[in-house]
Amino acid sequence: MFTPSFDYYRASSVAEAQQLLQQHPGAKFVAGGHSLIPLMKMRLMAPPALIDIGRVQELKGIVSGATIRIGALTTHSELASSSVLRTGCPMLAEAAAQIGDAQVRNYGTIGGNVAHADPASDLPTVLLALGARFTATGPGGQRTIDAADFFKGMMTTALADGEILTAIEVAARKPGEGMAYAKFTHPASRYAVVGAAAVVVVSGGACTAARVAVGGLTPHAVRAAAVEKALVGARPSPDALAKAAEAVAGDLGGDILEDIFASSEYRRAMATVYVKRALASAFERIA
Repeated sequence: MFTPSFDYYRASSVAEAQQLLQQHPGAKFVAGGHSLIPLMKMRLMAPPALIDIGRVQELKGIVSGATIRIGALTTHSELASSSVLRTGCPMLAEAAAQIGDAQVRNYGTIGGNVAHADPASDLPTVLLALGARFTATGPGGQRTIDAADFFKGMMTTALADGEILTAIEVAARKPGEGMAYAKFTHPASRYAVVGAAAVVVVSGGACTAARVAVGGLTPHAVRAAAVEKALVGARPSPDALAKAAEAVAGDLGGDILEDIFASSEYRRAMATVYVKRALASAFERIA
């Protein structure tokens, strides 16, 4: 199926991209195109113009430090192979390696993925658990959005009209911290039927802090506050992890997604399984 007709513009800078957006109301940004183009082919979206930001160099690259800065045009393949991420934020690198196939990973970008905010995507869940921060640049300048405030609903984010997502920042792993992502993969699309991301901190043999997020179940990835509460103060035994994982049912509410592949009841049951797997792996990986 072909896309509807559209005008095409290529921006060489963030400033030029914003100028083009103002000149062409209703236009959409495109980089890798693996989220937008399929929707256009299915006639679910028909923007009058596309603004190609794929060659804007200021949006590329990974910069190491206590906080790791990732340009919005960094591809999934670059995330997966990054030595900076493999050392400083291994869960993000591992999750990126599970996205789609080689072609998708080579062209799809972290910025396009999270701005699209598909509930079955891996990266929103992982970035939520990591407590990531998103930098958006708009006509009024730059602003920073916490991951907890960024994802608003089904394919909906806090990005305002005219804003470009320019960078994502995550904290580098600290001593005593472990992290892991566990995914129930759809066999055809490789999207997450259920995804669970966990970041845990252990001191003195007990869990002192935890951030857990789940995706693929609700209209957007959510923090599992009940699971986190059950973990803090507990020693990471199999029984403690199983009990904490069961608490995820209280974090999901009643709005569970379903489709021809998995019912809402099945997804809810699998949430406990994959949260437990993520927790077990995270505790095993304490640095």
